[in-house]
Amino acid sequence: MKKIPLLMLCFFLFACQNDPRVVQRPGEPDIVKIEADDSLMNKAIEKANKTLDQFDSALQSNDTTLVALAIKMRFGTPEGGGEHIWMTDIATKDKQYYGVVGNLPESTMEVKVGDTVLIPKDKISDWMYIKNGNLVGGYTIRVLRDQLSDAEKKAFDEENGFVVK
Repeated sequence: MKKIPLLMLCFFLFACQNDPRVVQRPGEPDIVKIEADDSLMNKAIEKANKTLDQFDSALQSNDTTLVALAIKMRFGTPEGGGEHIWMTDIATKDKQYYGVVGNLPESTMEVKVGDTVLIPKDKISDWMYIKNGNLVGGYTIRVLRDQLSDAEKKAFDEENGFVVK
């Protein structure tokens, strides 16, 4: 399947510049820090897990029009919180997911960018792919994008090369 780059932690450079939740990293996607009790984000994670079969179908379809298939996984951090990182190059073996750490971790010591890891289903916080230029899944992305102005949403879509409907 054709790949496109994932710029998926903080996609909205304009809104992020003055947001105290954002950690900006030169050469890497920014990180948006979300509280563990954020109800919108928790609902997005719940929806991602309830619809994981849709991702499975896409992954197994070998449809060459699907790009950027990715799963977001939660890793533990030294302070006891969690860091959610996108895994790329998703594959399955024995009904388990494997992926490559697609972003430079900020806090977790469990992995580094480029590592291939087992993705336990209870650690999945989102999934996504792009079909015909449209985002499918990406529920946590949608939560962050929904907080943007219309102009920022348009810039976000243009910058990332897909449309969120």
